Amino acid sequence: MAKNNLVMNVVNLGFPEELGEEIARQLGSPKAMERMRAYLYNVKPKSVELVIDEMLAIMSDIERWKDKKLSEEANAAYNDVLNHGFGEEEE
Repeated sequence: MAKNNLVMNVVNLGFPEELGEEIARQLGSPKAMERMRAYLYNVKPKSVELVIDEMLAIMSDIERWKDKKLSEEANAAYNDVLNHGFGEEEE
């Protein structure tokens, strides 16, 4: 559904359907596609370059979010080791 809505918005702006399909493939998730669709709806970009720039910005934000979550998980594991050791009980 998100993919179809995104492709429809791309086509409605006068761009080829193939562009919408590729953007959807690159973004991957429905949430990212919805964010892109909202951009297209609100901004109504006139050039392919602006559309691609926004797609890349969304992808960059997603990658930054993933990196942050991995860092938080690693930090939590590290703190757990500091607080509780490696699980070896002392006699």
